[in-house]
Amino acid sequence: MVATIRVAQWLHGALRVPTAQTGRAQGARSRVRCPSRPECSLRVHDEVALTDTLDDLRFTKPLYTVSEAASYLGVPRSTFATWMHGYVRSAPGTRSVHGEPLLTSIEGHGLTVPFIGLAEGMVLAAFRDTGLPLQRMRPALQRFAEEHELDQALASKHLYADGAEILYDYARAHGDKQLRLLTVVRTGQWFFHDVIERYLSRIQYVDEWAAGLTLPTTDEPILLADPERAFGQPVFVHGGARVADVKSRVEAGEPTQAVADDYGVPLDDVLAALASSSAAAAA
Repeated sequence: MVATIRVAQWLHGALRVPTAQTGRAQGARSRVRCPSRPECSLRVHDEVALTDTLDDLRFTKPLYTVSEAASYLGVPRSTFATWMHGYVRSAPGTRSVHGEPLLTSIEGHGLTVPFIGLAEGMVLAAFRDTGLPLQRMRPALQRFAEEHELDQALASKHLYADGAEILYDYARAHGDKQLRLLTVVRTGQWFFHDVIERYLSRIQYVDEWAAGLTLPTTDEPILLADPERAFGQPVFVHGGARVADVKSRVEAGEPTQAVADDYGVPLDDVLAALASSSAAAAA
């Protein structure tokens, strides 16, 4: 059974979704945290029918640990954890500064990041790659979420379609020249800077929401995260093998070429994936 969610309901507190989609025991509960509105939460439970056409698996099934999600996006674990949990910073004699969570997460231990949380993280990784502090962008991202009445705005196709213009309008209204540099105009339309575009163009959407990610850790689009394949773990675009399976055999001492041939994965793709995995482990 494919459960569905009415987006407007995410803005008004708790929403119940079928337990069957979460992979937990019947009757078990978990809490899904929505970004941008801390008071918004989704209780995962059974025996409730939902409306509209939104596959809740992407939102409610925990697939990744914080460390895994960070490595798949090529960001430090501490950075991803801050995005997910928010932060409180203070200095002697000054008022504390609070940053609210920006990613969808599921309370618990171990697997706490659903696919939508990973997709949101990929968008934040794009902004991070521009070198502009995320704190400068938080108000603009909040404006976008409010205009579209979306809690998971970062994972919405609307961000790709309308986000650049909203970001530019916000930056112009607030006199933020650096923020304006994240957008460019072509043929009368606003687009994100090429650095951001490189990430966003790797997101595939279904029903207006992220449904597949071509991961940004390699220059070429060779690694895919899809919640309906391999439990969301990265697979090779060519050959379809899980990256973890290929990596484990190579690390066990098998010839890389032989492993690539067994899985039908181009050798260059295997080498690039192994290199990105090593870089992530060193981060």
